[in-house]
Amino acid sequence: MTLYFAIVSFVVGSVFGSFINCFAWRITHHESILKGRSHCAVCGHTLGALDLVPIFSWLFLRGKCRYCGEKISPRYMLTELLLGAAFLVSFLCFGFRWEAPRLMALSVALLGLSLVDLEIQEIPDGFIIYGIVLWAVMLPLLPEPVKALWQGLLSGFLIGGGVLLISLVMDKVLKKESLGGGDVKLLFMVSLYMSPLAALFNLVLACAVGLLFVAALKNEKIPFGPSISLASFATVLVGERIATWYLGLF
Repeated sequence: MTLYFAIVSFVVGSVFGSFINCFAWRITHHESILKGRSHCAVCGHTLGALDLVPIFSWLFLRGKCRYCGEKISPRYMLTELLLGAAFLVSFLCFGFRWEAPRLMALSVALLGLSLVDLEIQEIPDGFIIYGIVLWAVMLPLLPEPVKALWQGLLSGFLIGGGVLLISLVMDKVLKKESLGGGDVKLLFMVSLYMSPLAALFNLVLACAVGLLFVAALKNEKIPFGPSISLASFATVLVGERIATWYLGLF
């Protein structure tokens, strides 16, 4: 039974990966996200069912459009693999508890906003609102909803407000924008899902991941959204355990 649901989790995750990839692409290219069928980004030909099978379509078509022969970015397959893996890990970590679908749903938004941020250096507010609504809706289903409520609000305002204050001071000192408003809102949103100590750990981890991206890509200006998203997924997954272990040292 565990193996069956693990496979289902990966398959469903890859399907959502295909969806959120299309969703993010339409946002960055100013196309309607509510109407219109999926189409080739180069020739515009409407894609058929065989062109939309997550992972396998890209592999069987050898990374090319069936209709015009142009290369299709491996980003599509990698996104489907990544979200499929995120769903699988969420299930393996939390099992049949409500924390599993909550993290799965959150990872969809984190991946979507990361794709948009990488493309246009902007985090749409819709993803932030979705994350906040998801947190509120899932609260009553958690083992200790009252505790999750006050800890989440404390973490959100502590991290979000603290980072906002620091960024305003740095803007004055550097005489330029040090951190985008979307990043501050994202930190507030993801901190709702964590205890204060885990949220602080998440902030440090996000900065470390961001520095790794800068070093690897050799670029001074890297969108911070993907770093926050990657760190947040890891923190919600195992951050509480690390925080508990750290406190246990004292």
